[in-house]
Amino acid sequence: MRKEQRIKKNKEFQHVFQKGKSMANRQFVIYAVQKSDQPLFRIGLSVSKKIGNAVTRNRIKRLVRQAVHEIKEQLPGGVDIVVIARKPAADMSFEEVKKSLQHVIRKLPTLSTKKKV
Repeated sequence: MRKEQRIKKNKEFQHVFQKGKSMANRQFVIYAVQKSDQPLFRIGLSVSKKIGNAVTRNRIKRLVRQAVHEIKEQLPGGVDIVVIARKPAADMSFEEVKKSLQHVIRKLPTLSTKKKV
């Protein structure tokens, strides 16, 4: 993800948590909030230490980033998204991660305004 497409600051994460809508399945929780003043979507990732060691957490983040990269055409611009991984995500393959993220994105009204897969 390019630098302008990342959420890094705690203040930005808190804004999404407080103002955004959320949807979840067994593997992921997604929070999303509309931001009309930005042309691109931005994404933030959160993987807790409860999920595993650093290798496991970084693997999950890589898989999620790649899945978002492949489905970015489905994501509308002007949206901040925070993806929180849950414990079952540690044992998933890339295809399972991608399918799971698409499932949650389809369920969230803020993100389903673009074309569906």
